[in-house]
Amino acid sequence: MRSTRYEITVRGRLSETLVPAFDGLTTAPAGADTVIRGIADQAALYGVLDRVESLGLELLAVRRTAPAR
Repeated sequence: MRSTRYEITVRGRLSETLVPAFDGLTTAPAGADTVIRGIADQAALYGVLDRVESLGLELLAVRRTAPAR
């Protein structure tokens, strides 16, 4: 399956304790929220979304960006 680059926006800023939960992805503040970026196949994307839910984070958006090279 082909890998794609995704941006996942969650409400609020991730604490230093939560950032390691998204190892292999980058996290960056975006105003009052946080954007999690990285390359994932569809199965990995579902895993990240499951992690967002299990951590009690509010999902605001999932956006596919330019294809991974």
